[in-house]
Amino acid sequence: MKFLTFDQIKAQLRLDDQQALDEKYLLDLYGDAAEEMVLNACNRTMEDIVEQYGNVPKALVQAGLMLVAQSYQHREPASPQNLYTVPYAFDLLVKPYMILTN
Repeated sequence: MKFLTFDQIKAQLRLDDQQALDEKYLLDLYGDAAEEMVLNACNRTMEDIVEQYGNVPKALVQAGLMLVAQSYQHREPASPQNLYTVPYAFDLLVKPYMILTN
């Protein structure tokens, strides 16, 4: 993971140390995927964001943590009966950092 940390994810999911260690592989996978999704939603690279802001803005970190929580809480495959949308707050957190054209 580039900007999310294992400790942040553990806190977001309210897991104790043992629970987090038991699921470390899965949490790392969710963290990596969430970072990719945030960067893709912004249409930016990690380097571009750090160059412009000096670090990854907290809003993007929060958006990543929200995606991790969504993935963790809804592990089953999607079907018409159990489709979940990413919370609207995600859009609000990410939108200011989006680049709409190349």
